[in-house]
Amino acid sequence: MMDPFPMTILLATDGSEEAELAARMAVGIAKGTDSSLHVVNVVDLKAAADPRLRQPLRERARELLDAQETRMREAGGVIATRHLIEGQPDREIVRLAEKIGAGLIVTGSRGLGGVRRALMGSVSDTVVRHAHCPVMVVRPEK
Repeated sequence: MMDPFPMTILLATDGSEEAELAARMAVGIAKGTDSSLHVVNVVDLKAAADPRLRQPLRERARELLDAQETRMREAGGVIATRHLIEGQPDREIVRLAEKIGAGLIVTGSRGLGGVRRALMGSVSDTVVRHAHCPVMVVRPEK
């Protein structure tokens, strides 16, 4: 039997508290298994009804990704690649995981998209259902 480590880990982040917990978990797993760590933030431009809001959304996403990368490096994480993608978050996370050959997707249990989640279910739920690899959904301690 082949050893499953090292592997490629994909961290899906959106700046939420749960995403921060997921980032710490992903860094720990990557360090402990000598795995490569990729980080993705997906900008859902459909959330911006007014086209003038799209560029500020892109800029906010880039800043969020920069800040996440800084925090992860401070925690000892080494990021192989960062990805800023536009589209439907759950679909793009699954697509990227397949593209990079991820062996694990790490995500927070809840993100910042409250209205969409209430209507359609969470991004993490959809990723779990459609991913080709294991998905770790990190929840805050109660």
